[in-house]
Amino acid sequence: MKPSRLFDCIAHQLSHFPKEDMLAAKTPEGEWKRYTTSEVKSMVEQMAGALLQSGIGAGDGSVEGRDKIAVISSNRPEWLILDLAVQMTGAVLVPLYPTLAETELQFVLQDAAVKLVFTGDKALYEKVDRVRGILPQLKAVFTFDDVIGAQHWSEWIGGSTAGVAEAAAKVQPHDLVTIIYTSGTTGTPKGVMLSHHNILSNVLSCEPIFRDFCNEKDRALSFLPLNHIFEKTASYIYLFNGVSIYYAQSLETIGDNLKEVQPSVFTTVPRLLEKVYDKIMAKGLELSGIKRKLFDWAVELGNQYDIHAKHSLSYRIQLALANKLIFKKWREALGGNVKAIITGAAACQVRLLRVFTAGQMNILEGYGLTETSPVIAVNRYAASERKFGTVGRVIDGVEVKIAADGEICCKGDNVMMGYYKRPDLTAEVMDAEGYFHTGDIGKLEEGGFLKITDRKKEIFKTSGGKYVAPQPIENKMKENKFIEQMIVVGADRKFAAALIVPSFENLRLWAAEHQVKGDTVTELLQQPAVMELYQKIIDEYNPLFNPVEQIKKFQLLPAEWTIDGGELTPTLKLRRKIIMEKYNKEVEELYA
Repeated sequence: MKPSRLFDCIAHQLSHFPKEDMLAAKTPEGEWKRYTTSEVKSMVEQMAGALLQSGIGAGDGSVEGRDKIAVISSNRPEWLILDLAVQMTGAVLVPLYPTLAETELQFVLQDAAVKLVFTGDKALYEKVDRVRGILPQLKAVFTFDDVIGAQHWSEWIGGSTAGVAEAAAKVQPHDLVTIIYTSGTTGTPKGVMLSHHNILSNVLSCEPIFRDFCNEKDRALSFLPLNHIFEKTASYIYLFNGVSIYYAQSLETIGDNLKEVQPSVFTTVPRLLEKVYDKIMAKGLELSGIKRKLFDWAVELGNQYDIHAKHSLSYRIQLALANKLIFKKWREALGGNVKAIITGAAACQVRLLRVFTAGQMNILEGYGLTETSPVIAVNRYAASERKFGTVGRVIDGVEVKIAADGEICCKGDNVMMGYYKRPDLTAEVMDAEGYFHTGDIGKLEEGGFLKITDRKKEIFKTSGGKYVAPQPIENKMKENKFIEQMIVVGADRKFAAALIVPSFENLRLWAAEHQVKGDTVTELLQQPAVMELYQKIIDEYNPLFNPVEQIKKFQLLPAEWTIDGGELTPTLKLRRKIIMEKYNKEVEELYA
Protein backbone atom coordinates (compact mmCIF):
# COMPACT_ATOMS: atom_id res chain seq x y z
CA MET A 1 0.00 0.00 0.00
CA LYS A 2 1.40 3.40 -1.01
CA PRO A 3 2.14 5.68 1.98
CA SER A 4 -0.23 8.65 2.23
CA ARG A 5 0.57 10.04 5.70
CA LEU A 6 3.97 10.81 7.21
CA PHE A 7 3.58 8.31 10.07
CA ASP A 8 3.17 5.53 7.47
CA CYS A 9 6.98 5.53 7.44
CA ILE A 10 6.93 3.20 10.48
CA ALA A 11 4.84 0.45 8.84
CA HIS A 12 6.76 0.99 5.57
CA GLN A 13 10.14 0.56 7.25
CA LEU A 14 8.97 -2.42 9.34
CA SER A 15 7.68 -4.12 6.20
CA HIS A 16 10.63 -3.41 3.88
CA PHE A 17 13.77 -2.96 6.00
CA PRO A 18 13.30 -3.28 9.79
CA LYS A 19 16.29 -1.67 11.49
CA GLU A 20 18.33 -2.40 14.59
CA ASP A 21 19.20 1.31 14.60
CA MET A 22 16.26 3.23 13.15
CA LEU A 23 17.27 6.09 15.47
CA ALA A 24 20.35 6.56 17.65
CA ALA A 25 21.72 9.14 20.08
CA LYS A 26 24.38 9.45 22.75
CA THR A 27 23.47 8.88 26.40
CA PRO A 28 24.83 11.23 29.11
CA GLU A 29 27.42 8.50 29.76
CA GLY A 30 28.72 8.87 26.19
CA GLU A 31 27.37 5.58 24.78
CA TRP A 32 25.26 5.31 21.62
CA LYS A 33 21.70 4.19 22.44
CA ARG A 34 20.00 2.63 19.43
CA TYR A 35 16.26 2.24 18.89
CA THR A 36 14.96 -0.55 16.64
CA THR A 37 12.05 0.03 14.27
CA SER A 38 9.86 -2.16 16.50
CA GLU A 39 10.81 -0.17 19.61
CA VAL A 40 10.03 3.13 17.90
CA LYS A 41 6.66 1.78 16.70
CA SER A 42 5.79 0.66 20.23
CA MET A 43 6.85 3.96 21.84
CA VAL A 44 5.01 6.05 19.25
CA GLU A 45 1.77 4.10 19.67
CA GLN A 46 1.99 4.19 23.48
CA MET A 47 2.53 7.93 23.44
CA ALA A 48 -0.30 8.44 20.95
CA GLY A 49 -2.54 6.39 23.23
CA ALA A 50 -1.64 8.49 26.27
CA LEU A 51 -2.23 11.72 24.34
CA LEU A 52 -5.66 10.51 23.21
CA GLN A 53 -6.57 9.46 26.76
CA SER A 54 -5.62 12.94 28.03
CA GLY A 55 -8.00 14.52 25.54
CA ILE A 56 -5.49 15.52 22.86
CA GLY A 57 -6.61 14.89 19.30
CA ALA A 58 -8.14 16.13 16.07
CA GLY A 59 -11.15 17.81 17.66
CA ASP A 60 -13.69 18.63 14.97
CA GLY A 61 -11.06 18.09 12.28
CA SER A 62 -10.74 21.77 11.36
CA VAL A 63 -7.47 23.69 11.50
CA GLU A 64 -8.60 25.51 14.66
CA GLY A 65 -10.24 22.43 16.15
CA ARG A 66 -7.05 20.36 16.18
CA ASP A 67 -5.02 20.49 19.40
CA LYS A 68 -1.55 22.04 19.09
CA ILE A 69 1.50 20.47 20.75
CA ALA A 70 4.81 22.36 20.77
CA VAL A 71 8.34 20.99 20.95
CA ILE A 72 11.45 23.06 21.68
CA SER A 73 14.53 20.88 21.81
CA SER A 74 17.77 19.97 20.09
CA ASN A 75 17.69 16.96 17.76
CA ARG A 76 17.14 13.60 19.49
CA PRO A 77 15.04 10.43 19.05
CA GLU A 78 12.39 11.72 21.47
CA TRP A 79 11.72 14.65 19.11
CA LEU A 80 10.78 12.34 16.22
CA ILE A 81 8.88 9.91 18.44
CA LEU A 82 6.77 12.83 19.71
CA ASP A 83 6.22 14.06 16.13
CA LEU A 84 4.95 10.67 14.97
CA ALA A 85 2.74 10.18 18.03
CA VAL A 86 1.09 13.59 17.65
CA GLN A 87 0.43 12.82 13.97
CA MET A 88 -1.39 9.59 14.84
CA THR A 89 -3.83 11.44 17.10
CA GLY A 90 -4.72 13.97 14.42
CA ALA A 91 -3.29 16.80 16.53
CA VAL A 92 -0.73 19.30 15.16
CA LEU A 93 2.95 19.68 16.02
CA VAL A 94 4.34 23.20 16.41
CA PRO A 95 8.14 22.89 16.40
CA LEU A 96 10.20 25.79 17.77
CA TYR A 97 13.83 26.85 17.49
CA PRO A 98 15.72 26.31 20.77
CA THR A 99 17.31 29.75 20.15
CA LEU A 100 13.93 31.52 20.01
CA ALA A 101 13.75 34.72 22.10
CA GLU A 102 11.20 34.69 24.92
CA THR A 103 9.05 37.36 23.25
CA GLU A 104 8.79 35.26 20.07
CA LEU A 105 8.25 32.09 22.11
CA GLN A 106 5.35 33.74 23.92
CA PHE A 107 3.88 34.98 20.63
CA VAL A 108 3.96 31.55 18.98
CA LEU A 109 2.57 29.63 21.99
CA GLN A 110 -0.22 32.20 22.27
CA ASP A 111 -0.94 32.44 18.53
CA ALA A 112 -1.22 28.65 18.12
CA ALA A 113 -3.05 28.18 21.47
CA VAL A 114 -0.58 25.43 22.36
CA LYS A 115 -1.84 23.01 25.04
CA LEU A 116 1.31 21.00 25.80
CA VAL A 117 5.01 21.84 25.41
CA PHE A 118 7.87 19.32 25.33
CA THR A 119 11.28 20.81 26.07
CA GLY A 120 14.74 19.31 25.71
CA ASP A 121 16.68 20.38 28.78
CA LYS A 122 16.62 22.48 31.95
CA ALA A 123 17.42 25.79 30.23
CA LEU A 124 14.62 25.36 27.67
CA TYR A 125 12.19 24.22 30.36
CA GLU A 126 12.95 27.36 32.36
CA LYS A 127 12.54 29.53 29.25
CA VAL A 128 9.01 28.15 28.71
CA ASP A 129 8.27 28.29 32.43
CA ARG A 130 8.99 32.05 32.50
CA VAL A 131 6.19 32.78 30.00
CA ARG A 132 3.83 30.07 31.22
CA GLY A 133 1.93 32.34 33.62
CA ILE A 134 0.52 34.44 30.78
CA LEU A 135 -0.59 31.45 28.70
CA PRO A 136 -3.86 30.17 30.22
CA GLN A 137 -4.39 27.59 27.46
CA LEU A 138 -1.03 25.88 28.24
CA LYS A 139 -1.87 22.84 30.38
CA ALA A 140 1.57 21.31 31.05
CA VAL A 141 5.28 21.41 30.18
CA PHE A 142 7.42 18.25 29.93
CA THR A 143 11.14 17.62 29.54
CA PHE A 144 13.16 15.01 27.66
CA ASP A 145 16.09 15.37 30.08
CA ASP A 146 15.67 14.67 33.80
CA VAL A 147 14.97 18.08 35.33
CA ILE A 148 14.20 18.51 39.03
CA GLY A 149 10.66 19.80 39.52
CA ALA A 150 9.62 19.12 35.92
CA GLN A 151 7.36 16.40 34.53
CA HIS A 152 9.34 13.89 32.45
CA TRP A 153 8.23 12.84 28.97
CA SER A 154 8.42 9.14 29.99
CA GLU A 155 5.03 9.64 31.68
CA TRP A 156 3.58 9.28 28.17
CA ILE A 157 5.27 5.95 27.43
CA GLY A 158 4.30 2.47 28.64
CA GLY A 159 0.52 2.74 28.76
CA SER A 160 -2.41 1.53 26.69
CA THR A 161 -2.59 1.95 22.91
CA ALA A 162 -6.38 1.78 22.90
CA GLY A 163 -7.97 3.93 20.23
CA VAL A 164 -4.72 4.67 18.39
CA ALA A 165 -5.46 2.55 15.30
CA GLU A 166 -8.92 4.12 14.99
CA ALA A 167 -7.60 7.69 15.38
CA ALA A 168 -4.76 7.08 12.91
CA ALA A 169 -7.16 5.61 10.35
CA LYS A 170 -9.16 8.86 10.40
CA VAL A 171 -6.10 10.98 9.51
CA GLN A 172 -6.33 12.00 5.85
CA PRO A 173 -3.47 13.02 3.51
CA HIS A 174 -4.68 16.62 3.19
CA ASP A 175 -5.08 17.11 6.97
CA LEU A 176 -2.89 19.72 8.66
CA VAL A 177 0.13 18.00 10.24
CA THR A 178 2.36 20.85 11.38
CA ILE A 179 2.57 24.62 11.74
CA ILE A 180 6.13 25.84 11.28
CA TYR A 181 6.71 29.43 12.28
CA THR A 182 9.28 31.10 10.07
CA SER A 183 11.41 33.57 11.98
CA GLY A 184 12.16 35.40 8.75
CA THR A 185 14.66 38.21 8.36
CA THR A 186 12.11 40.84 9.38
CA GLY A 187 8.69 41.12 11.02
CA THR A 188 6.50 38.90 13.17
CA PRO A 189 6.79 35.08 12.80
CA LYS A 190 4.35 33.57 10.31
CA GLY A 191 2.87 30.10 10.86
CA VAL A 192 3.24 28.00 7.70
CA MET A 193 0.56 25.31 7.58
CA LEU A 194 1.70 22.05 5.96
CA SER A 195 -0.34 18.90 5.41
CA HIS A 196 0.82 15.27 5.30
CA HIS A 197 0.38 15.47 1.51
CA ASN A 198 2.49 18.64 1.20
CA ILE A 199 5.53 17.10 2.91
CA LEU A 200 5.04 13.53 1.66
CA SER A 201 4.73 14.66 -1.97
CA ASN A 202 8.13 16.33 -1.53
CA VAL A 203 9.60 13.24 0.12
CA LEU A 204 8.40 10.98 -2.72
CA SER A 205 9.65 13.40 -5.41
CA CYS A 206 13.11 13.48 -3.81
CA GLU A 207 13.27 9.70 -3.25
CA PRO A 208 14.60 8.70 -6.71
CA ILE A 209 17.30 11.39 -6.46
CA PHE A 210 18.24 10.17 -2.99
CA ARG A 211 18.41 6.50 -3.92
CA ASP A 212 21.17 7.25 -6.44
CA PHE A 213 23.60 7.40 -3.53
CA CYS A 214 21.89 6.04 -0.41
CA ASN A 215 19.92 2.97 0.71
CA GLU A 216 18.93 0.95 3.78
CA LYS A 217 22.56 0.02 4.53
CA ASP A 218 23.51 3.66 5.11
CA ARG A 219 23.55 6.06 8.04
CA ALA A 220 22.77 9.77 8.21
CA LEU A 221 24.03 12.24 10.82
CA SER A 222 21.40 14.79 11.87
CA PHE A 223 22.38 18.14 13.36
CA LEU A 224 20.45 20.88 11.53
CA PRO A 225 17.46 21.88 13.71
CA LEU A 226 14.62 19.38 13.27
CA ASN A 227 12.10 22.19 13.61
CA HIS A 228 13.33 23.51 10.25
CA ILE A 229 11.49 21.97 7.29
CA PHE A 230 14.79 21.14 5.52
CA GLU A 231 15.92 18.69 8.23
CA LYS A 232 12.38 17.47 8.90
CA THR A 233 11.74 16.49 5.27
CA ALA A 234 15.24 14.98 5.02
CA SER A 235 14.42 12.86 8.09
CA TYR A 236 11.31 11.42 6.41
CA ILE A 237 13.32 10.69 3.26
CA TYR A 238 15.72 8.72 5.50
CA LEU A 239 12.87 6.91 7.27
CA PHE A 240 11.05 5.90 4.09
CA ASN A 241 14.34 4.62 2.61
CA GLY A 242 15.54 2.72 5.67
CA VAL A 243 18.52 5.00 6.38
CA SER A 244 19.48 5.00 10.07
CA ILE A 245 19.40 8.43 11.71
CA TYR A 246 22.13 9.23 14.24
CA TYR A 247 21.79 12.50 16.13
CA ALA A 248 24.84 14.67 16.80
CA GLN A 249 25.20 15.73 20.43
CA SER A 250 25.66 19.39 19.51
CA LEU A 251 27.18 21.63 16.85
CA GLU A 252 30.43 21.57 18.84
CA THR A 253 30.70 17.76 18.67
CA ILE A 254 29.92 17.33 14.95
CA GLY A 255 33.56 16.61 14.13
CA ASP A 256 33.76 13.77 16.68
CA ASN A 257 30.30 12.44 15.81
CA LEU A 258 31.14 12.29 12.09
CA LYS A 259 34.14 10.09 12.85
CA GLU A 260 32.09 7.84 15.16
CA VAL A 261 29.00 7.44 12.95
CA GLN A 262 30.76 7.47 9.56
CA PRO A 263 27.58 8.64 7.79
CA SER A 264 26.94 8.34 4.08
CA VAL A 265 24.92 11.55 4.02
CA PHE A 266 24.10 14.63 6.04
CA THR A 267 22.36 17.94 5.43
CA THR A 268 23.95 21.26 6.26
CA VAL A 269 23.90 24.97 5.50
CA PRO A 270 26.70 26.80 3.65
CA ARG A 271 27.76 28.72 6.75
CA LEU A 272 28.73 25.48 8.52
CA LEU A 273 30.57 24.24 5.41
CA GLU A 274 32.45 27.54 5.32
CA LYS A 275 33.50 27.02 8.94
CA VAL A 276 34.71 23.47 8.17
CA TYR A 277 36.68 24.79 5.19
CA ASP A 278 38.16 27.66 7.22
CA LYS A 279 39.32 25.24 9.94
CA ILE A 280 40.98 23.02 7.34
CA MET A 281 42.66 26.05 5.75
CA ALA A 282 43.83 27.35 9.14
CA LYS A 283 45.45 23.96 9.86
CA GLY A 284 47.05 24.08 6.42
CA LEU A 285 48.56 27.48 7.21
CA GLU A 286 50.23 25.96 10.28
CA LEU A 287 52.16 23.51 8.10
CA SER A 288 55.65 24.24 6.83
CA GLY A 289 58.13 22.96 4.26
CA ILE A 290 57.08 20.23 1.85
CA LYS A 291 53.81 19.53 3.76
CA ARG A 292 52.69 23.15 3.28
CA LYS A 293 53.62 23.07 -0.41
CA LEU A 294 51.63 19.85 -0.94
CA PHE A 295 48.63 21.28 0.89
CA ASP A 296 48.64 24.51 -1.17
CA TRP A 297 49.14 22.52 -4.39
CA ALA A 298 46.11 20.30 -3.63
CA VAL A 299 43.88 23.28 -2.79
CA GLU A 300 44.94 25.06 -5.98
CA LEU A 301 44.08 21.94 -8.00
CA GLY A 302 40.69 21.88 -6.28
CA ASN A 303 40.09 25.55 -7.14
CA GLN A 304 40.61 24.72 -10.83
CA TYR A 305 38.12 21.84 -10.82
CA ASP A 306 35.17 22.06 -13.20
CA ILE A 307 32.59 19.29 -12.96
CA HIS A 308 31.80 19.41 -16.71
CA ALA A 309 35.28 20.11 -18.12
CA LYS A 310 37.38 17.51 -19.90
CA HIS A 311 40.47 17.96 -17.78
CA SER A 312 43.87 17.08 -19.23
CA LEU A 313 45.55 13.78 -18.40
CA SER A 314 48.20 15.68 -16.42
CA TYR A 315 45.51 17.39 -14.29
CA ARG A 316 43.68 14.10 -13.67
CA ILE A 317 46.88 12.36 -12.56
CA GLN A 318 47.75 15.26 -10.24
CA LEU A 319 44.22 15.32 -8.77
CA ALA A 320 44.33 11.55 -8.13
CA LEU A 321 47.60 12.08 -6.27
CA ALA A 322 46.15 15.03 -4.32
CA ASN A 323 43.20 12.86 -3.33
CA LYS A 324 45.55 10.17 -2.06
CA LEU A 325 47.87 12.51 -0.14
CA ILE A 326 45.71 15.45 1.01
CA PHE A 327 41.97 15.18 0.35
CA LYS A 328 41.87 11.70 1.90
CA LYS A 329 42.46 13.40 5.27
CA TRP A 330 39.58 15.82 4.60
CA ARG A 331 37.28 12.86 3.89
CA GLU A 332 38.45 11.11 7.06
CA ALA A 333 37.53 14.25 9.04
CA LEU A 334 33.96 13.80 7.70
CA GLY A 335 33.91 10.15 8.77
CA GLY A 336 35.53 8.69 5.66
CA ASN A 337 32.27 7.40 4.17
CA VAL A 338 30.36 10.48 3.00
CA LYS A 339 28.77 10.04 -0.41
CA ALA A 340 26.79 13.27 -0.47
CA ILE A 341 26.45 16.48 1.52
CA ILE A 342 23.12 18.18 0.87
CA THR A 343 23.09 21.93 1.42
CA GLY A 344 20.39 24.58 1.25
CA ALA A 345 18.92 27.65 3.00
CA ALA A 346 21.48 30.01 1.41
CA ALA A 347 23.89 30.21 -1.52
CA CYS A 348 26.96 27.98 -1.30
CA GLN A 349 30.22 29.52 -2.47
CA VAL A 350 31.35 28.05 -5.79
CA ARG A 351 34.95 27.72 -4.52
CA LEU A 352 33.69 25.31 -1.81
CA LEU A 353 31.73 23.30 -4.39
CA ARG A 354 34.85 23.04 -6.57
CA VAL A 355 37.36 22.01 -3.90
CA PHE A 356 35.08 19.58 -2.02
CA THR A 357 33.93 17.91 -5.25
CA ALA A 358 37.54 17.67 -6.45
CA GLY A 359 38.26 15.95 -3.12
CA GLN A 360 35.48 13.36 -3.77
CA MET A 361 33.04 14.95 -1.32
CA ASN A 362 29.94 15.64 -3.39
CA ILE A 363 27.92 18.68 -2.35
CA LEU A 364 24.37 18.68 -3.69
CA GLU A 365 23.08 22.23 -3.47
CA GLY A 366 19.31 22.65 -3.47
CA TYR A 367 16.65 25.30 -3.02
CA GLY A 368 13.29 25.66 -1.35
CA LEU A 369 11.28 27.38 1.35
CA THR A 370 9.25 26.35 4.37
CA GLU A 371 6.18 27.20 2.29
CA THR A 372 7.20 24.60 -0.34
CA SER A 373 7.88 21.70 2.05
CA PRO A 374 10.76 22.66 1.11
CA VAL A 375 12.46 21.30 -2.04
CA ILE A 376 11.86 23.09 -5.34
CA ALA A 377 15.11 22.21 -7.08
CA VAL A 378 18.29 20.28 -6.29
CA ASN A 379 21.53 19.21 -7.93
CA ARG A 380 21.68 15.44 -8.46
CA TYR A 381 24.41 12.95 -7.59
CA ALA A 382 25.54 12.24 -11.17
CA ALA A 383 28.10 14.81 -12.37
CA SER A 384 26.07 15.42 -15.54
CA GLU A 385 23.10 16.39 -13.35
CA ARG A 386 25.00 19.03 -11.37
CA LYS A 387 26.05 22.58 -12.17
CA PHE A 388 28.11 24.76 -9.85
CA GLY A 389 26.52 28.11 -9.01
CA THR A 390 22.97 26.79 -9.53
CA VAL A 391 20.51 25.01 -7.23
CA GLY A 392 19.98 22.24 -9.77
CA ARG A 393 16.99 21.16 -11.80
CA VAL A 394 13.38 21.47 -10.62
CA ILE A 395 12.17 18.21 -9.05
CA ASP A 396 9.29 16.12 -10.42
CA GLY A 397 5.83 17.24 -9.33
CA VAL A 398 6.87 20.89 -9.04
CA GLU A 399 6.34 23.61 -11.66
CA VAL A 400 8.45 26.75 -11.79
CA LYS A 401 7.88 29.90 -13.80
CA ILE A 402 9.92 33.10 -13.78
CA ALA A 403 7.73 36.21 -13.49
CA ALA A 404 8.31 39.32 -15.61
CA ASP A 405 10.31 40.93 -12.78
CA GLY A 406 12.48 37.82 -12.39
CA GLU A 407 10.69 36.40 -9.33
CA ILE A 408 10.64 32.60 -9.02
CA CYS A 409 7.09 31.26 -8.75
CA CYS A 410 6.29 27.68 -7.78
CA LYS A 411 3.27 25.41 -8.13
CA GLY A 412 2.72 21.83 -6.91
CA ASP A 413 1.42 19.52 -4.19
CA ASN A 414 4.31 20.69 -2.01
CA VAL A 415 2.96 24.24 -1.69
CA MET A 416 1.58 25.06 1.77
CA MET A 417 -2.05 25.19 2.85
CA GLY A 418 -1.51 28.85 3.80
CA TYR A 419 -0.35 31.00 6.70
CA TYR A 420 -2.07 30.21 10.01
CA LYS A 421 -4.75 32.81 10.84
CA ARG A 422 -3.35 35.08 8.10
CA PRO A 423 -5.41 34.76 4.91
CA ASP A 424 -4.25 38.29 4.04
CA LEU A 425 -0.59 37.21 3.96
CA THR A 426 -1.51 34.03 2.07
CA ALA A 427 -3.26 36.12 -0.60
CA GLU A 428 -0.11 38.24 -0.99
CA VAL A 429 2.03 35.24 -2.02
CA MET A 430 -0.47 33.07 -3.93
CA ASP A 431 -1.64 34.24 -7.37
CA ALA A 432 -4.83 33.44 -9.26
CA GLU A 433 -3.15 30.56 -11.12
CA GLY A 434 -2.12 28.87 -7.87
CA TYR A 435 1.55 29.83 -8.05
CA PHE A 436 3.42 30.64 -4.84
CA HIS A 437 5.63 33.72 -5.18
CA THR A 438 8.92 32.91 -3.45
CA GLY A 439 10.35 36.42 -3.13
CA ASP A 440 13.56 35.17 -4.74
CA ILE A 441 14.91 36.46 -8.04
CA GLY A 442 16.34 33.89 -10.43
CA LYS A 443 16.56 32.44 -13.90
CA LEU A 444 16.49 29.07 -15.65
CA GLU A 445 19.80 28.41 -17.35
CA GLU A 446 20.65 26.06 -20.21
CA GLY A 447 19.81 22.47 -19.31
CA GLY A 448 17.01 23.56 -16.98
CA PHE A 449 19.29 24.51 -14.07
CA LEU A 450 17.75 27.08 -11.72
CA LYS A 451 19.99 29.92 -10.58
CA ILE A 452 19.10 32.23 -7.66
CA THR A 453 20.43 35.75 -8.06
CA ASP A 454 18.94 37.62 -5.10
CA ARG A 455 16.06 38.24 -2.72
CA LYS A 456 13.43 40.54 -4.23
CA LYS A 457 13.11 42.61 -1.04
CA GLU A 458 16.88 42.95 -0.63
CA ILE A 459 17.55 44.64 -3.98
CA PHE A 460 17.88 48.37 -3.37
CA LYS A 461 18.17 51.61 -5.33
CA THR A 462 20.95 54.13 -4.87
CA SER A 463 20.03 57.82 -4.73
CA GLY A 464 20.95 57.92 -8.43
CA GLY A 465 18.11 55.49 -9.18
CA LYS A 466 20.37 52.54 -10.01
CA TYR A 467 19.52 49.04 -8.73
CA VAL A 468 22.01 47.04 -6.64
CA ALA A 469 21.57 43.31 -5.83
CA PRO A 470 23.65 42.75 -2.68
CA GLN A 471 23.79 38.94 -2.46
CA PRO A 472 25.98 38.21 -5.53
CA ILE A 473 28.48 40.84 -4.34
CA GLU A 474 28.54 39.44 -0.79
CA ASN A 475 28.79 35.82 -1.93
CA LYS A 476 31.66 36.57 -4.29
CA MET A 477 33.71 38.63 -1.82
CA LYS A 478 33.17 36.08 0.96
CA GLU A 479 35.19 33.66 -1.16
CA ASN A 480 38.23 35.54 0.12
CA LYS A 481 39.71 33.84 3.19
CA PHE A 482 39.96 37.14 5.08
CA ILE A 483 36.20 37.89 4.87
CA GLU A 484 33.94 35.95 7.25
CA GLN A 485 30.69 37.92 6.87
CA MET A 486 29.60 40.93 4.85
CA ILE A 487 26.60 43.12 4.15
CA VAL A 488 26.33 45.54 1.25
CA VAL A 489 24.52 48.81 2.06
CA GLY A 490 23.56 51.87 0.04
CA ALA A 491 19.77 52.16 -0.24
CA ASP A 492 18.98 55.77 -1.21
CA ARG A 493 22.67 56.67 -0.89
CA LYS A 494 25.13 57.89 -3.50
CA PHE A 495 27.10 54.63 -3.67
CA ALA A 496 27.34 51.04 -2.46
CA ALA A 497 29.41 50.40 0.68
CA ALA A 498 29.96 47.42 2.99
CA LEU A 499 30.20 46.34 6.59
CA ILE A 500 32.73 43.52 6.83
CA VAL A 501 33.36 41.02 9.62
CA PRO A 502 36.91 39.72 9.06
CA SER A 503 37.93 36.10 9.44
CA PHE A 504 39.74 36.80 12.69
CA GLU A 505 41.67 33.53 12.70
CA ASN A 506 43.13 34.13 9.24
CA LEU A 507 43.71 37.82 9.95
CA ARG A 508 45.68 37.06 13.13
CA LEU A 509 47.89 34.58 11.27
CA TRP A 510 48.50 37.19 8.56
CA ALA A 511 49.25 39.90 11.15
CA ALA A 512 51.79 37.66 12.93
CA GLU A 513 53.45 36.86 9.60
CA HIS A 514 53.68 40.57 8.65
CA GLN A 515 54.60 41.87 12.14
CA VAL A 516 51.38 43.89 12.40
CA LYS A 517 50.59 44.41 16.06
CA GLY A 518 47.32 44.95 17.92
CA ASP A 519 46.62 43.87 21.49
CA THR A 520 42.87 43.68 20.87
CA VAL A 521 40.75 42.96 17.79
CA THR A 522 39.66 46.62 17.67
CA GLU A 523 43.29 47.81 17.74
CA LEU A 524 44.27 45.32 15.03
CA LEU A 525 41.46 46.49 12.73
CA GLN A 526 42.61 50.08 13.08
CA GLN A 527 46.12 49.34 11.82
CA PRO A 528 46.84 51.00 8.42
CA ALA A 529 48.31 47.74 7.09
CA VAL A 530 45.05 45.90 7.84
CA MET A 531 42.93 48.57 6.16
CA GLU A 532 45.29 48.38 3.19
CA LEU A 533 44.89 44.58 3.03
CA TYR A 534 41.09 44.86 2.86
CA GLN A 535 41.21 47.70 0.36
CA LYS A 536 43.30 45.47 -1.93
CA ILE A 537 40.70 42.69 -1.55
CA ILE A 538 37.87 45.09 -2.45
CA ASP A 539 39.89 46.42 -5.41
CA GLU A 540 40.46 42.85 -6.60
CA TYR A 541 36.73 41.98 -6.69
CA ASN A 542 35.20 45.33 -7.72
CA PRO A 543 35.96 44.92 -11.47
CA LEU A 544 33.70 41.84 -11.50
CA PHE A 545 30.68 44.12 -10.96
CA ASN A 546 29.05 47.08 -12.67
CA PRO A 547 30.33 50.50 -11.51
CA VAL A 548 27.16 51.14 -9.50
CA GLU A 549 27.61 47.78 -7.66
CA GLN A 550 31.25 48.35 -6.76
CA ILE A 551 32.10 48.91 -3.10
CA LYS A 552 33.37 52.45 -2.66
CA LYS A 553 33.87 52.37 1.13
CA PHE A 554 33.92 49.73 3.84
CA GLN A 555 33.97 49.42 7.61
CA LEU A 556 35.58 46.51 9.51
CA LEU A 557 33.62 45.24 12.52
CA PRO A 558 35.25 43.67 15.62
CA ALA A 559 32.62 40.98 16.38
CA GLU A 560 31.03 38.13 14.42
CA TRP A 561 27.29 38.20 13.73
CA THR A 562 25.43 35.43 15.54
CA ILE A 563 21.97 34.00 16.20
CA ASP A 564 22.20 34.97 19.87
CA GLY A 565 23.25 38.49 18.90
CA GLY A 566 20.14 38.77 16.73
CA GLU A 567 22.00 39.44 13.47
CA LEU A 568 21.36 35.96 12.02
CA THR A 569 18.21 33.89 11.64
CA PRO A 570 18.32 30.32 13.05
CA THR A 571 19.23 29.15 9.53
CA LEU A 572 22.15 31.62 9.54
CA LYS A 573 20.73 34.13 7.06
CA LEU A 574 21.52 37.82 7.59
CA ARG A 575 18.83 39.82 9.37
CA ARG A 576 19.54 42.93 7.37
CA LYS A 577 17.10 45.18 9.18
CA ILE A 578 18.57 44.27 12.59
CA ILE A 579 22.15 44.73 11.34
CA MET A 580 21.30 48.11 9.83
CA GLU A 581 19.71 49.24 13.11
CA LYS A 582 22.53 47.87 15.26
CA TYR A 583 25.30 49.37 13.14
CA ASN A 584 23.54 52.59 12.15
CA LYS A 585 26.46 54.68 13.47
CA GLU A 586 28.98 52.75 11.37
CA VAL A 587 26.79 53.03 8.27
CA GLU A 588 26.40 56.79 8.77
CA GLU A 589 30.19 57.13 9.07
CA LEU A 590 30.56 55.49 5.66
CA TYR A 591 28.54 58.30 4.10
CA ALA A 592 29.73 61.18 6.31
